[in-house]
Amino acid sequence: MVLDTLPNAARYESLNSRFAKAFAFLHTVDGTQELGRHDLDGDHCFALVQTYETKPIERAKFEAHRKYIDVQFIQSGRETILWAPLDTMKEEMMAYTDEKDAALWKLTADTTPLHISAGHFAILWPEDAHAPCIEWERPEQVFKVVIKVAME
Repeated sequence: MVLDTLPNAARYESLNSRFAKAFAFLHTVDGTQELGRHDLDGDHCFALVQTYETKPIERAKFEAHRKYIDVQFIQSGRETILWAPLDTMKEEMMAYTDEKDAALWKLTADTTPLHISAGHFAILWPEDAHAPCIEWERPEQVFKVVIKVAME
């Protein structure tokens, strides 16, 4: 897991051959992008542009992916993403499905909260269970881009 700000993104481009495309797109994000999927390299790298109101922690679920790395970027607003190692997940709520590239678990007590505000991003690998979209002190409207980068 990595948490940083967009001006430092170049430091991480060598970690995956598609990160340069992902961060180049994020540098263009100004909150006016059309919601939905934006292909950067077909199914190998694509952006999901979304807006939503953050939710109370009681509604949070941990998720993890196998085929894709998440690069989650906040353009406006702020949220908490809970993080925990995948091997600490105990109570499965949804078994992994290839179609959704996700499995879900109930919250666990041993988590690390990542407070993310405008200009910050988190890189979450398949071993990083995460519960995104959670309130940071209060509900807030968020404009977010999640870039799905295929594992190499």
